[in-house]
Amino acid sequence: MTIKHNQQIQHNHFRKDWQRRVRTHFDQPGRKSRRRNARLVKAAAVAPRPVDKLKPVVRCPSIKYNRRVRAGRGFSLAELKEAGIPRKLAPTIGISVDPRRANLSVESLTANVARLKAYRERLILFPRRSGQHKKLDSSKEEIEAYAKGEKESAHKVHHILPIKNMAKEDAIGEVSTSDMPEGEEAAYRKLRDARSEARLVGVREKRAKAKAEESAAAKK
Repeated sequence: MTIKHNQQIQHNHFRKDWQRRVRTHFDQPGRKSRRRNARLVKAAAVAPRPVDKLKPVVRCPSIKYNRRVRAGRGFSLAELKEAGIPRKLAPTIGISVDPRRANLSVESLTANVARLKAYRERLILFPRRSGQHKKLDSSKEEIEAYAKGEKESAHKVHHILPIKNMAKEDAIGEVSTSDMPEGEEAAYRKLRDARSEARLVGVREKRAKAKAEESAAAKK
């Protein structure tokens, strides 16, 4: 059955020369080699400094993933202050700073302060001018030890201070009923009773008040 209309061609882009516009990615082996060479050039340019910066340990968002930890954007100002590192100095010695971030728990603050202190202990700061050591610069003995090769320089920070997640076996454990203290077996019943008491507190107060009024009226 034929269609009775104008047989108009739709305004779709089917008449383009797509073979001239298609993009292929057959140069991936060459790109891989160029990326690797670029990384080596960058590492040589910033040596003996590492190519990456120190990042804080933060929890992943949402209830689904908050058991995992990952690298954050930067350390908060409270963490830098607790570790004794000036805010303006931190970016110059390879520490990422995020002034918008706030610590919502003491645990995260303590963990990141310990991470900053561990990084500061491993850090060797050369004086800008030879023989003029400032307060936060490394001592002459540490610089000499590094020059002799007794202290190795790290290519990447996250190799020295990695961020590790706990295994499932360590994070979630099972407790048998015999290991629980006495009187804790009926936790479900305790919760139900507490909810019931909270719900009926007003009704019970009203009953007690009415009963007291009745007894007072009967005495009269």
